[in-house]
Amino acid sequence: VQLQASGGGSVQAGGSLRLSCAASGRAFSNYVMAWFRRTPGKEREFVAVVNWSASSTYYEDSVKGRFTISRDNAKNTVNLQMNSLKPEDTAVYYCAAGRTWNGIRADDYDYWGQGTQVTVSS
Repeated sequence: VQLQASGGGSVQAGGSLRLSCAASGRAFSNYVMAWFRRTPGKEREFVAVVNWSASSTYYEDSVKGRFTISRDNAKNTVNLQMNSLKPEDTAVYYCAAGRTWNGIRADDYDYWGQGTQVTVSS
């Protein structure tokens, strides 16, 4: 499956952004979809995951209550709504597809998008 992330940008603290990831190729609904992020000098960090049917989600503690992951299997898309953004949310955000529910390690995912930059200024 090929993944294409979009929607990044620059916002002030407290603002919102919506990231989207479009998938093509193999059956999208067969994959668990997640978002990760990476800042310079650090490993990719898990952000959020949604299961195959969108009936279950799981978030990294620092984004709970602020970020919402969703998917539309008819449109082959997964989204990340980010509200109340903080400067520490600044990172390159990646969407990923895998087969393991609730995987929080990068190794749990088989396919990756190219990344989209999110910059939050104070």
